[in-house]
Amino acid sequence: MYRKISRLKVFAAMLVALSLLLAACDSAPTAQTSAQTTAAVPAHPDIILATTTSTMDSGLLDVLIPAFEKKSGYKVKPVSVGTGQALAMGEKGEADVLLVHAPDAELKVVEKGAAINRRLVMHNDFIVVGPPKDPAGIKTVKTSVDAMKKIAELKQVFVSRGDDSGTDKMEKSFWKKANIQPTGSWYQETGAGMGQTLNVASEKKGYTLTDRATFLAQKKNINLDIVLEKEPALLNIYHVMEVNPEKFPKVNKDGAKAFADFIVSPEGQAIIKDFGVSKYGQPLFVPDADKNENDLGK
Repeated sequence: MYRKISRLKVFAAMLVALSLLLAACDSAPTAQTSAQTTAAVPAHPDIILATTTSTMDSGLLDVLIPAFEKKSGYKVKPVSVGTGQALAMGEKGEADVLLVHAPDAELKVVEKGAAINRRLVMHNDFIVVGPPKDPAGIKTVKTSVDAMKKIAELKQVFVSRGDDSGTDKMEKSFWKKANIQPTGSWYQETGAGMGQTLNVASEKKGYTLTDRATFLAQKKNINLDIVLEKEPALLNIYHVMEVNPEKFPKVNKDGAKAFADFIVSPEGQAIIKDFGVSKYGQPLFVPDADKNENDLGK
């Protein structure tokens, strides 16, 4: 009888030990998985920046973003598109922060509640460029509207971005003011960014409207000259806006604010002020964070 009880006790102890072993095996992967999950979540989620192609093509983002990342610990994923597309991304909550240059269109996005904290960042200017020989005689006119009239009258090639960008919106406004609906083989749209559009205009010996920064950055690769510049109507103003987290809860609101704060801070503005000086002998953008927008260009 004693032996039977002992054997039963031994057997029960073995069952308990086996149960504990199985429980430990089951719990170990769970703990490991939990640790892996925790490690996989970054301290600072990436920031999606929707911006115009001019900030990318000019090289400004290649300087501005690394400085911000080093200071903040965030990583920025820039999406370089036309301003119209960048604003559309903001309206859909597909970006965290917007750096764009189409003031009227920007205000509409703010009015819809898709973006907040719209702040002045910088400006440069638009210029009309064309073949060195200037077959349309644009250098003899004083306004962009008159330039468009001459180009259309002589049916000289004009290459448009045609991408609803800030540059495209500006160009279309000049045609409208000139009461011209540009059509025909002389008017060509690339549907592409500023850098590519400049290349096409150069190849076709045509005219185009461009921001000065991208033109200077691309100048050594193209055969185009400035034929019209420094007209007040050609002012090109950039703002930064955060996508509204109340409307789109999944946006990286902290990262968006950190990036926007940085580029309007003294450090960010100093980077903008110095950008291009050593390479081109002049800044490609003028920092404006501490200015009144109504005073720009005066």
